[in-house]
Amino acid sequence: MTDPSVLQIVLLVVLGLLAGAVNAIAGGGSLIVFPVLLATGLPPLPANVTNSVAQWPGYAGSTLSARKDLPSQGRRIALAAVPAALGSAVGCGLLLILPQSVFDAVVPVLVLLASLTLGLQPWIKRWTAREGAEHDKPVGLVVVTFVAAVYGGYFGGALGVVLIAVLSLLCADTVKRLNAVKVLLSLVVATVTVILFGFFAPVDWFAVLLLAPSTLVGGYLGMAVAQKMPDNVLRWCVVVLGVAVAIYLFVRG
Repeated sequence: MTDPSVLQIVLLVVLGLLAGAVNAIAGGGSLIVFPVLLATGLPPLPANVTNSVAQWPGYAGSTLSARKDLPSQGRRIALAAVPAALGSAVGCGLLLILPQSVFDAVVPVLVLLASLTLGLQPWIKRWTAREGAEHDKPVGLVVVTFVAAVYGGYFGGALGVVLIAVLSLLCADTVKRLNAVKVLLSLVVATVTVILFGFFAPVDWFAVLLLAPSTLVGGYLGMAVAQKMPDNVLRWCVVVLGVAVAIYLFVRG
């Protein structure tokens, strides 16, 4: 950041709090911070990697808040965590090697499809209902989680929307319980980005210092709110936010 004003500093702290809460409830919180980082004078690549690194404490806070819903989902987590880490590493590598325009072209489409898929999830489940359909689909979970994590490592905006859509279709459980897995997988993806971007990308550590504490608090409080929301309300919060994120990305592109 080049000589940030007091207003920019306050804005980053406040929006970091909001971003942490939004990531916990629905996903897409990183897109709240990204435009502000651009407004402070950071070019797109440093803004992107700084934003990714700064979201880690928020995911950590959300995971801590959701800890009661995680032990009973150990097998599901074990299946998804490794492909999430590997996919994130691939995505980070792509970001550092390829032009930003290559992946930016498909990001809005991915977010929009994920959001609409989540909105249609109850009807899709009924349409595909058959014997054994109410069990997790482990192979699909591994493969699609890897692909989602590649996206998360490359850009990260609305990763939560993508993950919750994937989990809702491939796992037989409530959105509230799957939301706990979502934030844990987001933490796995973010951990890889922190390590790789910390060493190999132009992270603005002053901006991270401003954002990290507020995303931590926002993530913890946001998860507590999400756990009290009715299943359908939480689902449609994700859908509405996801569509809004997709529109923002289309316009920005």
